[in-house]
Amino acid sequence: MRKTTILLMLTIGLVFGGCHRKAAPEGGFTVKDVHNPQTAEGMSAKDAEKLPVIEFETTTYDFGDVVEGERLTYAFKFKNTGKSNLIIYSSEATCGCTTSQPPKAPIRPGESGEIIVTFDSQGQKGQVNKRVLVGANTYPVETILTITANVSSNK
Repeated sequence: MRKTTILLMLTIGLVFGGCHRKAAPEGGFTVKDVHNPQTAEGMSAKDAEKLPVIEFETTTYDFGDVVEGERLTYAFKFKNTGKSNLIIYSSEATCGCTTSQPPKAPIRPGESGEIIVTFDSQGQKGQVNKRVLVGANTYPVETILTITANVSSNK
């Protein structure tokens, strides 16, 4: 019985001892940085003013005429014009020929960043339109970035 009591006390100590709050990882963010903008419709105007705002220089880019097989890259530049840290938690392309790289660290108010989008034209023909869906702790939650190109055969 005594062994069971000691084992139970050790287990409880480990469970509660492991619940302490840890510091955010280097370049990471804490739970305090994250807002739930999906509920912003029910927020007071005062609370909504505290949200981060992602302001892109442009949300579309045209690579123009390209030869099939080229890999093209464009950096969509943006600035956080809001009043709290901007956290980009997803950046997903609509097809496998397009990839994106968002910043991993939070963007502080007034700071700038970029999302690098790469398009592989291999197997593409004619006018193409590709989209990247960016998810962030902003309102609205999602922003769509679009790249276009006119791909011709490599012959």
